[in-house]
Amino acid sequence: MSAAPPPKAGPAPETDAAAEARTDDAGTDDGRTDDVSTGDGWAGDGWTDDDDWTDETLALLRTLRAPHRRNRAKSVGFAVYCVILILIIWGGVPSLGLFLQASMGADYTGHGGDLLAAMPAGITAIGLATFLLLVRDGLWRGPVVPPRAAADWLLIHPVRPRPVLRPWFWLSCAVAAFPGLVAAVGGMVALGLTVRTGLPAALGWCLLGGLSVPLLATCAALVVERSDRAAGWVRRLTPYLTLLIVALAGQSALAVAGHPVRWLELVEMWSGPWGWAAIAALAPTPAAVTGGWVAAALLLVSTGAALVLADRAAATVPLARLRERARTAAGVLAALRTVELRSARLAVNSANGSTRQRRIRLPAPRRPWMVVPWRDSLALLRSPARLGRATVLAVPALLCAVLAHGAAGALSWLAAAVALTFGYLAVAQLLEPARIETDDVRRASWSPYPFAALMLRHAIVPTAAGVLLGLACTAALLAAGAGAAAWLAPAAAPALVAAGLVNACRGVLRKDLMFSPAQGAGGGTGPLVFAVWYAAGPVVGVAALTPMFSSALRGGAVVAVGKAALMAVVVAVLLLRWAYARASKMSRARPGESTP
Repeated sequence: MSAAPPPKAGPAPETDAAAEARTDDAGTDDGRTDDVSTGDGWAGDGWTDDDDWTDETLALLRTLRAPHRRNRAKSVGFAVYCVILILIIWGGVPSLGLFLQASMGADYTGHGGDLLAAMPAGITAIGLATFLLLVRDGLWRGPVVPPRAAADWLLIHPVRPRPVLRPWFWLSCAVAAFPGLVAAVGGMVALGLTVRTGLPAALGWCLLGGLSVPLLATCAALVVERSDRAAGWVRRLTPYLTLLIVALAGQSALAVAGHPVRWLELVEMWSGPWGWAAIAALAPTPAAVTGGWVAAALLLVSTGAALVLADRAAATVPLARLRERARTAAGVLAALRTVELRSARLAVNSANGSTRQRRIRLPAPRRPWMVVPWRDSLALLRSPARLGRATVLAVPALLCAVLAHGAAGALSWLAAAVALTFGYLAVAQLLEPARIETDDVRRASWSPYPFAALMLRHAIVPTAAGVLLGLACTAALLAAGAGAAAWLAPAAAPALVAAGLVNACRGVLRKDLMFSPAQGAGGGTGPLVFAVWYAAGPVVGVAALTPMFSSALRGGAVVAVGKAALMAVVVAVLLLRWAYARASKMSRARPGESTP
């Protein structure tokens, strides 16, 4: 047997105190780059090329983690199999059936004009939303997120960060590109059925935008992850970009209704990669825009250059930031696994800076009963993002209500239910003070009121704000020529706020509803029962309001609108009584007990 190779030469052994000091210094999270920002962080701590144990370390880790990697590969393979199976069952088979019907004489081209009218602003809105979502992801997670073991232990040793971090960047690129691939296939099917575009050409042009936009957005998210200045710009521009996306969606709906603005669509499509994708998707259709090949070249060149630069920059993320992101991602994943959705949302908001508040003061109330509304008003004014989200979510609620007005039968019911759901999501943004109180009932010790009475007082400000938001929607509808049905918007606000208060008072999560021995190994109807319990307030509220609201929206008669408004008042009273009962049980329950 040959002798083992001699160890590599290295610096003189250091004392335990020096080693401990260096380890502590490397482990501080004080915002320094920890030498990883150079791309070869191991060289910045006095280590030389002789200290580079990267290849040996990674080979040893691959050997040690081989069983874990095999198990993880099986889990990932099973998840991919399930996703592909779902796509085939819910997408592939129905699409094949539609093409077979088209080959036997079925005509779907009647919808082609509407699709082509919606594509310029609609695809631009989707592309811009993709950019916004991925760069917002870079605020708290980012495309380069190694496991905590790699960030806390591996990267502080003489190991080059590039071989460790690059695979995680490319994994994020693959995950981001997969929905784009699915969207491109869906676009091919839609164009092939409604416009009779050749399937290979439609798929090729749709793939240009479907893959380039998410990849470019992932590269932009890496810039946000590395740069505090870029992160600050993303936080400042998010409200304006959100309003722009909503405006583009509204413009797409107006184009389908027969009111396109061609010059504005051209400006939007040439404004950036989000619009170049629309030009590429329109290229094989009769509505092609001049310069399709130019847009395709811009997408390919910009995506290739961005990926090359991002591949080089993936190893330059500061080590302290990697540790912070790894901890946040692990906490969010743990919260999602235990269905603690609120905990996951709070962790994300805390990491991306969404919890910062403005210093706004209001005159102190002179009457005791105004203390709770004063506190709630102050909390909302110091968090203007919640008011902004409520306003933005009111827009799709308004559009779905308009759709319910012009539809009939089951489609009208569905549109009315979706409109009420968006309305609930809008007013739910205003109930954060109540949710903070119910996170820990001991926080309500400041109040002289019983806990249940305090919860009812927390509904005053959200109800007032919801009614004002509904009146704004009513004014917009009346200006557009709507009738008495426009007054349903403010009438629904109290009931939707009460539904949100019921959810805020649900107490400890009833995870026992999800899995039960009596339901078998697969859980049976457990997940559905848990989902109904989790969203009991909006489920009951929307189900109770949908029939009469749908009838009032279709007919528009004053009597029908009055009956629907009266029904909303009755539902609001009943839901408030339910919330009061839940809050009373919460205040009497011992720690760890759940509320029915």
